[in-house]
This record gives sequence, C-alpha cells and structure tokens, in this order.
Amino acid sequence: MSVPRCQDVEDRTEADSSGTTRHDLEVSRRTFLQSATALGAGLATGASAQAPAAAASATARTKSLTLNINGTDHTVAVDTRTSLLDTLRDHLDMTGSKKGCDHGQCGACTVLVNGRRVNSCLLLAVSAEGDPITTIEGLAHGEELSPIQAAFLEYDAYQCGYCTPGQICSATALLDEMKAKQASVVSFEDCTQEAPKLSDHEIRERMSGNICRCGAYPNIVQAVRAVARQVNL
Repeated sequence: MSVPRCQDVEDRTEADSSGTTRHDLEVSRRTFLQSATALGAGLATGASAQAPAAAASATARTKSLTLNINGTDHTVAVDTRTSLLDTLRDHLDMTGSKKGCDHGQCGACTVLVNGRRVNSCLLLAVSAEGDPITTIEGLAHGEELSPIQAAFLEYDAYQCGYCTPGQICSATALLDEMKAKQASVVSFEDCTQEAPKLSDHEIRERMSGNICRCGAYPNIVQAVRAVARQVNL
C-alpha cells in the first residue's frame, strides 16, 4: 500500500468546504496582481496620451476680459474659471482685497460690483465684465480718505488690519443700503422695514458677513455710526 506524500495530505487538509486549495488561492493572487499591474500600465499610458489634449483644452478656456475697476478699464487674459479676487491680486496687482478663507465665509475679499458688495473669491471674473467694480483702492479721492476710511482710523476699528479692506467696503455698501431704505432681517424684526433705523443691532446684522478675528467689532460699530450721523442716517 502506498503512503500518501506529506504535501498531498497538507493540500487536502487546507482545502476549504468549497474544495478550493491553497494552490488555487496562490494562482488567484498571482493572476490578480498580474491583471492589476497591466491595468495600471494602461491607465498611465492613457494619461500620457491625454496630456496634450488637456493642455489644448486649458488654452481654449483662456479669455481676454475688459474689467472696469475703480473707473479705469483693465484688459487681462485669464482662464474663465479664475475668480475676480485672483484676477485682482495675481493679474492686476491690486492686493488690497485679501484672500482669507477663499470660501466666501470671512468677507476679507469684499468688493463692490454695481454698488453691491460681493465676495470676490466666489465671483468669476468673466461674470463681472461690463460692471463697474470698486475695490478698497478706489474708495479714497487721491490723498483724501473716504468718510468710512477716516472713521475706521479715528475709532481704531481694526487691529491686525487683514480684514479691514473687506470691512470698509462692506460698511460703504451698508450706508448706501440704508440711504436706499433697503430692509434687513433686523428691519423686519423691529417692524421698521419701510424705513430701517440704523441701530447697533442693524449694523451688526448687516456687517455679519465680515469676520474680524482680532475682535474689533465694537469699534467697527462706532465707526459706522459716526459716519451715519454725518449723513443723517
């Protein structure tokens, strides 16, 4: 009677209930690794072949824009996906508007488009073509500061100053909104929506989109109220 070889006994012992042996599993693993390697090589080759097409596509998205900024036309060629903020800072060297969160949450990039405040990090530059744009650089008249700029200095309404350009642009728009009797949430809460009153609560609500991590909020409110008194708001 022949004696079974040790290897045969081991293979039968390690067979699972479905009849699969360790040898079968090793073949399956080897086949899988070979297939994965071939697939990876194919993808890499495909990516290399698509690179020229991607470059051509990127070139096709470049557009020449004429932006009216602070009363002056500026012509610039940018990718159509470029934000107004990046166009101002990186292409036109107007670095007054700051990049804080780059998600429209801090307000440091606030500028005025058609007189209305916007987060320039969320607005595509191509969307602003043809509209008058005002940045912090355009609020002063030569060496003469705008009323809200002067008030920020007088009332020390800033500390590190990083958020200040956005704060000032937002406060400028706030005063224009009050002159136009535009209501806010607070106006409805106070039942003054027909003729909003510039209370401290109203100022805080309208400036709530601008974050000051230094915490200069009380002084910002004082600066806005001071200018409001000058124009009888």
